[in-house]
Order: sequence, then C-alpha cells, then structure tokens
Amino acid sequence: METVRQLLEEKGHEVWTIGPDASVYDAVALMSDKEIGALTVVQDGKVVGLISERDYARKVILKGRASKATQVRDIMTARVVYARPDQTVEECMAVVTDQRVRHLPVMENGRLIGIISIGDLVKAIIAEQKFIIEQLLHYITS
Repeated sequence: METVRQLLEEKGHEVWTIGPDASVYDAVALMSDKEIGALTVVQDGKVVGLISERDYARKVILKGRASKATQVRDIMTARVVYARPDQTVEECMAVVTDQRVRHLPVMENGRLIGIISIGDLVKAIIAEQKFIIEQLLHYITS
C-alpha cells in the first residue's frame, strides 16, 4: 500500500497558498493560473483554512456576491481535514469519502508539506490495481 509520503514524492510537494484577507477573485485567478482546484489558506505561517472551486461556486456565484469584494476568509472552509505522510492512500480515500472533501493538506510536525486531491488518490489506486492485475496475470501464465 502506497503512503501519502510516497505519493507526494511522485507528484511533488508544491503547495499554492493564499492569505485570508485576499479577495476571492485573486484566489480563483491563482487556481486558474496553476490549474488546481483548491488553495490552502495560510496566515502567519499557520494553516487557517482551505478555499476550493466548490466554495466559490456555492458561496459566491450562487449567492450573487462579488468575487472582488469578498475576502477568502468569508467563504473558506475553516475546519480543515488533514492527511499525514504515514497514512496510506486507502486510508485517505476513506477520509475524503467519509468527510465529503476533495482536497487534503498534508501536515507533518505542524508544517504543511503538500496537498493531495481525490484525483491523486484515484490515480494511485488505479496504478496499484493495475500492478496487481499484471502480477496475477504473469503468475497465472507462467
């Protein structure tokens, strides 16, 4: 079973962050520019929330708010669900399913070291299943 640490080694540790006082417009522009679906919200070096495209759709667009006049802090998810680097991909898949979230910041010793998405988890599980199938086919045919 692959761990989150191994997954981050493959995908990279790069994390894009934004401050809580930034405008939602700036957050969405950064997500668009980096082709990502969420940003970790950091203030004074501490993770204070997460803002996603889903937050933008539900809390700005559908409520008729102006993205340039709305601060990240006003729509971010403040109760952030985290992953640890020693957790397995399967454990994280259970977390995103149970908690109904799509992104998990990865924390180690109180420090943000990466972020994984449900897409990253699905990709890792598919790769692992493909490997197992190939091994079984090799075993059966030899």
